Amino acid sequence: MIVLGIDPGTRTAGYGVVEAGVGRQKDRALAFGTIELPADLDHTLRLQRIYARILELADEFHPDEAAVEVPFLGQNVDSLRKLVRVEATVMLAAMHRQIPVAQYAPAEIKKAITGSGRAAKEQVAFMVRAELSLADSGKLDASDALAVALCHARRANAGPAAGAPKDWAAFIKANPGRVR
Repeated sequence: MIVLGIDPGTRTAGYGVVEAGVGRQKDRALAFGTIELPADLDHTLRLQRIYARILELADEFHPDEAAVEVPFLGQNVDSLRKLVRVEATVMLAAMHRQIPVAQYAPAEIKKAITGSGRAAKEQVAFMVRAELSLADSGKLDASDALAVALCHARRANAGPAAGAPKDWAAFIKANPGRVR
C-alpha cells in the first residue's frame, strides 16, 4: 500500500509518500519534501499551489490512500481557520483523484511513531529516519508528513481495535443508554 501523508501549513506544508511493507518487508519512503509558500502570496493562491502539488504527487505515485494531520486550536483563531482551509484543500485534491483520506490528531501520530503523544518534533524526525532508514528526512514539516503516512499505514494494517464499533450506527446500537 502506498500512502501520501500531509502535514498542512500555511507557509510550509510537508508531504511524504511511503510504501508500507508487508510481512517482513520494511516500510520505505518514496518521496518527501515541502511545499514552500511565500509570505507575500495571497492565501487563496497558496491554496491553489497546495492543490496543484497534491495532484502532481497523486499522479506521480498513485497512492492507495492519503492521510492528513488535523490542525489543533492554538491561541490564534485566524491561523486555525487558514490551516483548516489548507486541510480541506488537501482532502479535496486527494478526493479529486479518488484517493480515500484519513485524518489523525497530532498526539495520535506522535504516539504511533515514538510511543508518546507528547513527543517533540525532533523525536518524531529521529524515529522516522530510523524506521525508514533515511540519512536525512528533510525539514521537520517533511518528517512530520512521513510520520502521518507511517501512522496511517500502521492503523490500516492493524485494522480496527478489538470490539470497537465500525461506525456510529453500530456504536448507538451497542450503547443505547449513552445516546439521547
